[in-house]
Amino acid sequence: MVVGVLQLELQLYSPQSLKEKRSIVRSLLGRCRERFPVSCCESGLHEAWQRSEISFATVSAESAAVIETLFARVEDEIERSGAATICLRQSEILHY
Repeated sequence: MVVGVLQLELQLYSPQSLKEKRSIVRSLLGRCRERFPVSCCESGLHEAWQRSEISFATVSAESAAVIETLFARVEDEIERSGAATICLRQSEILHY
C-alpha cells in the first residue's frame, strides 16, 4: 500500500474578504473531490485573504508513480481554474 500526501500553498487572485476567500477555496476543493480520488481540506493560512494552504491525501495499491501522476493532475486542475497560482508544493509518499 502506498499513501500520498500533497500540500499546496496558493496565491488567490480575487478575494477581498475572508468570506470570498472561503468561497473560492471551497469551490476548488469540491472540484478536486469530484474529479479525483482524493481527500482534501484547507489546512493552513485560514486568516490570510489572498493566500491559502490546502492538503490532499490518497491511497493506492499500486506504485508511487500513480500517486505522483494523480497529484500532477490535481495541480493542473487548480491552475486551470484561473482562481489561484501554486506558490509552494510539498509532497510525501509513504510505503506500507
